[in-house]
Amino acid sequence: MQRPTSMTGPVRTCVGCRRRACSDELLRLVVAGGELVADERRRLSGRGAWVHFDPACLAKAERKRAFPRALRVSGPLDTSGVRSVVKRFATEE
Repeated sequence: MQRPTSMTGPVRTCVGCRRRACSDELLRLVVAGGELVADERRRLSGRGAWVHFDPACLAKAERKRAFPRALRVSGPLDTSGVRSVVKRFATEE
């Protein structure tokens, strides 16, 4: 028998640290127009990758080249726009 968890709603895995968390605790990222975009409202179409609102998780995902693999695209992705969104959310907490 599995232990009940405190997570309610969908559970996703951060591509940076590989920890599982409720989707409310993660930021969804998608590829739009050939660049990585933060899907803050979770309404953009396409495959998504999830990352914590922590600059360390974003940096770890970049080092591991996790975004092209998770999003199934070839080549590196520019994460500069996403980095500013993650920093903004990290300072709000």
